[in-house]
Amino acid sequence: MAERGTGTLRVERQGHVAWLVVDNPSMRNAVTAHMWQQFPPLLTELEADDSVKVVVVRGAGEHFSAGADIASVQQILHNPATGHRDGGDVSAAENALAHFRKPTIAAIDGYCVGGGWQIAGACDIRLASSRARYGITPGKIGIVYPLSGIKRLVELAGPAAAKYLLLSGDLVDAHEALRLGLATKVLDVEALWDDVHSFALHLAARSQFSAQGHKALVNALSSGVSAMEVEQLSGYWQGQMAISDDPAIGVAAFLSKETPDFTWLRPDEG
Repeated sequence: MAERGTGTLRVERQGHVAWLVVDNPSMRNAVTAHMWQQFPPLLTELEADDSVKVVVVRGAGEHFSAGADIASVQQILHNPATGHRDGGDVSAAENALAHFRKPTIAAIDGYCVGGGWQIAGACDIRLASSRARYGITPGKIGIVYPLSGIKRLVELAGPAAAKYLLLSGDLVDAHEALRLGLATKVLDVEALWDDVHSFALHLAARSQFSAQGHKALVNALSSGVSAMEVEQLSGYWQGQMAISDDPAIGVAAFLSKETPDFTWLRPDEG
């Protein structure tokens, strides 16, 4: 049996795509306290790297993640800064992923359970293999999920499905996960990694200005912020569009029937 505390989060780069790999295969990629703590700094690094346009989160080997390491779950969920059990390292990792400004994809093979689902649920798009198995299982160990994880589950699956998944703790297959809103698309397992990589390259070729602006606006609309704040955010992105070269590049390429080579990388805060 793997020694507790092993496992790591590592980054593999392929051109404009960065693969964030949950690497603890001897424990079905259970996420230890150390691994949860790695998410925020690694995501900060990838956000600052202008060569990275899309991040794909995956598990090492045959599983996405079997969830938080149960032996240390009390430590992981506790926040020493506040003294409360408010999700601790799990919520910090999940929120860092959800607030990452570039497009993110969860590539889900095998088990995606518990805290593994919280990682997948914080991504923008979830591509699942046909053999993926989802489970949201706090009821099996007598804990209550952090609010951040419940909120995203309700946003994606709706309250009725969220109650079914949380109260039963049952595993569902990839096609049921697709029906419930936990997966964006189901892919053949034999071609999973090639198809995920192709889709990530497809996203990377799109305008980063458009991708990041729309991601920010959709997140704002779904987060329950006030209409005034959404309008202000929209105004901000409209202002950025006035100084971005991407609209002119896109229009010229469309008219000449060529592939656009977009240049925008990040908001101009000058």
